Amino acid sequence: MTTEIPRTLRVLWGEPDRPGGRGLSRERIVAAGIALADADGIAALSMARLAERLGSAPMSLYRHVANKDELLAFMTDAAPGPPPELPSTGWRPALETWARALRGVYYAHPWVLQVTAGRPPLDPGQLAWLDRGLSALDGTGLGPAERLDVLMTVLHFVRGEAQIGAVVLRGGDGDPADYGRLIAHFVTPERMPALAAASAAGVFRAAGDDAERAFAFGLTRVLDGVDVMVTNGGG
Repeated sequence: MTTEIPRTLRVLWGEPDRPGGRGLSRERIVAAGIALADADGIAALSMARLAERLGSAPMSLYRHVANKDELLAFMTDAAPGPPPELPSTGWRPALETWARALRGVYYAHPWVLQVTAGRPPLDPGQLAWLDRGLSALDGTGLGPAERLDVLMTVLHFVRGEAQIGAVVLRGGDGDPADYGRLIAHFVTPERMPALAAASAAGVFRAAGDDAERAFAFGLTRVLDGVDVMVTNGGG
């Protein structure tokens, strides 16, 4: 059975852009879409608002982008930029470098987490990051499936941390400390004793300011587990 390749993927993997009026190009449209989503959130992105930002008629955009879904695909391909160069001092520094760079992408472009949720990557931009992450595990003795499992575990940790740190705590209009105050107001020892004890210790009040420490703690624990697997030869 022949698989039909969607137009969006054909474009992303090398189909040339078509010329347009007013100096428009797919690259310029995508860059403007990324800037708009970074500034105002993905909910603010529309073809009409993007056209206004570019000083063009909405129909001019459709010479380069079929619809909003295609625009989002182009944006998620371009926003991460090239994957980081990895140190050659071992798998652990390499994988940590990759994880921290990916976290930086999510914090710079929190909307990427929303757009890519539940969508396996097929564009060259995201797949280049996946390829670079897998290369961090060269020389570990892990098999292809084990390497992918390790990378997915790290990826899921980074996405989960960024979902809270970049989207929930920093993405709203309020102070991140508001979350801690609300927890303290509603959670009582009688209703939720373990959570109340954590709240009384100031854990949630510090969450917004202590994100880097929490990220470093979690990533270290994940990599410690990978280290055991590598030392034992996989499995």
